[in-house]
Amino acid sequence: MPWLRELSRSIPLQAPRDAERPTAIALGSFDGLHPGHRRVIAAISGPGPGVPTVVSFWPHPREVLYGETRLRLDLPSEKLELLAPLGIHQLVLVPFDRPLAALEPEAFVDQVLVGQLAARRIAVGENFRFGAARRGDAHDLARIGAERGIAVTVVPLLWDGAERVSSSRVRRALAAGEIAEVRRLLQRPYRFSGRVVSGRGLGRQLGWPTANLEVDGRKCLPLEGVYAARVQLQSGPAGDDGCGDDAWLAAVMNLGPQPTVDPAAPSAVEVHLLDRQIELGGCELRVEPLALLRRQRRFAGLEALTAQIGVDAEQARALAAGVGVGQPPADEGGNPPQQQNS
Repeated sequence: MPWLRELSRSIPLQAPRDAERPTAIALGSFDGLHPGHRRVIAAISGPGPGVPTVVSFWPHPREVLYGETRLRLDLPSEKLELLAPLGIHQLVLVPFDRPLAALEPEAFVDQVLVGQLAARRIAVGENFRFGAARRGDAHDLARIGAERGIAVTVVPLLWDGAERVSSSRVRRALAAGEIAEVRRLLQRPYRFSGRVVSGRGLGRQLGWPTANLEVDGRKCLPLEGVYAARVQLQSGPAGDDGCGDDAWLAAVMNLGPQPTVDPAAPSAVEVHLLDRQIELGGCELRVEPLALLRRQRRFAGLEALTAQIGVDAEQARALAAGVGVGQPPADEGGNPPQQQNS
C-alpha cells in the first residue's frame, strides 16, 4: 500500500480529560504500528459504539518504574499520521506515574477506561498486561469488561516464522542497519524527521555540503553508518517558511561521528541531497533510509574520503531511482549543490 496514500491527514492528540466520548479503545503502546498492532486497531475501527480511539501511556511505564530509556520507533506526532488512515479518530496519551502503576486491574478499568474515557468497546493483544505489578492480563480485562457491559476483543499474536512480529524485533533489525527487514516487518517505510541546523561547514569544504539535522532524542535511529535515503521537505507550523514540498528527493545520509574529518565530534545526522539546489536553512526534513551502504571507517586522508563519498552518492542515486525518486528537473541540470549548510 503506497503507504496509505502517503498519510494525507492527521488526527488530534488528546489528554484523557479532553477526549471525545464514549470511546472504542485499542489499548497498548503500539510502538511501530506493525501489522500485529494494526490487527488490534482494526477490531475497534469498524462499525459499533464509541469513537475509535488508540490509548497509550506516556512516558513508557518502564521509564517511570525502572528509569530505563525507551527510544520510540514512532514519536506521538508521527503516530498521529500513521493512525488516521486506519480509521482512528483520536490518540489519547494517559500520563503514566507511580499512583497509576499502583492501581489494581479493576480500579484501572473503573478510573481510566470507564471513568475518564467512557469505554464501550476495547481491543488488546493477547499478551497485554495491566494493573499493579502487571497482575492483570487480557483475559482478566475481558472478564472485568463483561461485568461492566464493555465488549472486549482479545486479538491473537501475529507470527512470522518461529518468532512473533514485535516492536523489539523491529528495533533489533534497525540496530543492525537491516532497513529492508525493518520495512518488511512494519509493512511500511521507517522514517524520522529533523530540523536543519547550522554546522561547521566541513562537508562543504570537501565539495559535499550536508544538511545537519537536529533529531528528537527520543527517536530510535538505525545503526551508525552511511545510507542511501530519500528526503521530503516539510513546512513548519506556520506553513509559510517555503519548505513544504511533497516531492521525495534522492539523498545520501551519514549517521554517526566523523572519524576522518573530526574524530572527536559527537554523533550527528547529516544529509546530502543529490543533484538539487534548494535552500534548506530552518527546514524540517523527513528522512527515509533506503539501505545501509557501508559502516563508517577512518580513511587515509580527505582525498580518499571524498572519492568514497562519490561512490556512496552513485549507489544512493541508483537505489533512490529504484523506488521512484525522479531525476533533477532540466533547469537544475545536476549543477553542484549550493543548498546545504555545512
